[in-house]
Amino acid sequence: MRRALPVRFQIPRPMNHEISCPDCGSFTRRDFLKTTAGAAAASALGSVPLVARAAGALAKSETLVATLFKSLGEEQRKAVCFPFEHPLRSKVDNNWMIADPLKKVFNADQQAMIRDIFLGLHSPEYADRVMEQVVHDSGGDGFDGGTSVALFGEPGSGKFEFVLAGRHCTRRCDGDSVEGTAFGGPIFYGHAAQGFNEKPDHPGNIYWYQAKRANEVFQMLDGKQREIALLGDGRAEHGNDTVKLAGSESGLAGISVADLSRDQRDEVRLVMADVLAPFRKPDTDEALKLIEAAGFEKLHLSFYKNQDIGNDGVWDVWQIEGPTMVWYFRGKPHVHVWVNVRASA
Repeated sequence: MRRALPVRFQIPRPMNHEISCPDCGSFTRRDFLKTTAGAAAASALGSVPLVARAAGALAKSETLVATLFKSLGEEQRKAVCFPFEHPLRSKVDNNWMIADPLKKVFNADQQAMIRDIFLGLHSPEYADRVMEQVVHDSGGDGFDGGTSVALFGEPGSGKFEFVLAGRHCTRRCDGDSVEGTAFGGPIFYGHAAQGFNEKPDHPGNIYWYQAKRANEVFQMLDGKQREIALLGDGRAEHGNDTVKLAGSESGLAGISVADLSRDQRDEVRLVMADVLAPFRKPDTDEALKLIEAAGFEKLHLSFYKNQDIGNDGVWDVWQIEGPTMVWYFRGKPHVHVWVNVRASA
């Protein structure tokens, strides 16, 4: 018999109950649902228990990208600048370097700009925490030795994109150059908080709250729904192929959101708001707008029993997938999250 989730994961059933998680603030179901899904997603999430950088202290990332580009010398441009349509621009992986490490290419001022660009791609509540995660997972090399940057196109004269890559990190800044694509293309985030093989409760992992929220939806499912939603093994990880879009609802894994009750569907919307919480509001709004336009009820939710750390029935691996999006959370042996949200496949 599957062991029930601990009481702290259970969801009270009153319609206006308060939602909270260790890394998010509190908000109510009514607060979220009385607004559009896109407009409320980021703002509905409150503060987190850390001293975060104030929103006003983060310069707009696109402006800083333009400043960074103008500051580059000839040799630097040869090392990190590419045509906009270069295939390297769309690459995503769990541990890779798009160019030489920052400290080998950029001077101290440029490295500081890159740090601020990266921070600005995240919500004020999460920016410092995400930076700490990237520095930690970069090992002894730190942020400037463990991450790399490439620039595609030219800011101010057409399409451009800034891509930062390293271990457990692929982020993009495109100024909406990539039409119909959230985050400028597929992104990756992850965390190995206390070693490669994490414990069942993933202590210290800044993204584990997302799995706990998804497991709250699983607890709302009845027996027949769980049979459909609970599968064997999650998808394999193979770079860009990991986030390949299905293009159709036919054959998607797990249970369709259309087959959930109204309160279950509402909870899935709240989970989407929670997983988007670390990112800046324009990107979260665009992601939710694209998901809604493609049909929220076409999404499928699945959990994977064969990758359950500790066999405790708290599913470490799960995903939300639709014809034009995938959000794959692989929590074993530590957290890897693959994201691709587009207007069309």
